[in-house]
Amino acid sequence: METEEVIKTYFASVSEDVWQRAKNIKLLITDIDGVMTDGGIIYDDRALEFKKYNVKDGQIVKYLRKSGVLIGAITGRESQVVMNRCEELKFDFHYHGVKDKGKKLNDLLETMEIDLETVAYIGDDLIDLPILSQVGLAVCPKDAVEYIKPFAHLVSNFKGGDGVFRETADIILHSKGLLVPIIENLTKKEA
Repeated sequence: METEEVIKTYFASVSEDVWQRAKNIKLLITDIDGVMTDGGIIYDDRALEFKKYNVKDGQIVKYLRKSGVLIGAITGRESQVVMNRCEELKFDFHYHGVKDKGKKLNDLLETMEIDLETVAYIGDDLIDLPILSQVGLAVCPKDAVEYIKPFAHLVSNFKGGDGVFRETADIILHSKGLLVPIIENLTKKEA
């Protein structure tokens, strides 16, 4: 099957409105718990915290960066495990323990000189509403809290921790005409 056909099938449920919004994105911000993880937190008997991340989410970050899209995280919890993952993925910024995400976003955008219409955000719960309700592209996982979904332009085909970040990144890249060339470049046969 040709790359274009596979992509068309993969994105069959994405609306024209989402494609138009995605074209303008310069900054992708994500929540962590419930988006890049399944929302579960495991503690061992010494109170060490463990989280499981989807490698596919991390794989696409370098292609977003190469395309000029900035990447960040705003999360409500303080967690060294999360800080480590954000550093490993080379996020442009990550803020932890944020209780008022809307204020943090507005403060951040003032310093970055980026408009709300050019921001995509992925969130899954009440703490994310102040951002989801104002950005250019609001996304939530398939298993987000049900009453959060109406505030999203896109409800992902994936649950938190199962590739919602990847799907969003792929949509952004494809809307800019970059995903197919990435795939084709990686599958070129040497002459």
